[in-house]
Amino acid sequence: MKIYQYLLAPALLVVISSAAFASSPRSQIVDFYRQQAGEDFSAERGKQLFSTRHDGGKPETPSCTTCHTSSPKNTGKTRVGKPIAPMAVSRNADRYTDLKKVEKWFRRNCRSVLGRECSPREKGDFLTFMINQ
Repeated sequence: MKIYQYLLAPALLVVISSAAFASSPRSQIVDFYRQQAGEDFSAERGKQLFSTRHDGGKPETPSCTTCHTSSPKNTGKTRVGKPIAPMAVSRNADRYTDLKKVEKWFRRNCRSVLGRECSPREKGDFLTFMINQ
């Protein structure tokens, strides 16, 4: 093998790895919401959505932290005491990889906490925050 082939192989691996990441299920879901929102997302806005107490939803679930704790890296609990796996991708690699499941939980939890559906921007901000945790 010639020397340039040894140098080319690692570069090719980086390109292939980048392409695989770019088309991962998680990035496809974020892109789905980005297309709907028409704007980029903010992890800071996602953090605020997660940690803020809201008035529009059910009184027993005023914020995401009610069930998911103040840190998305911790195991949460449902109102009946059943454990909820951490929300942070660093602690739960299976999170946010299936659009149907993501939509199901956004629909349920946004209605409970906010009293309405989350907007595509809110969903994208929330996911951006969780993916970086």
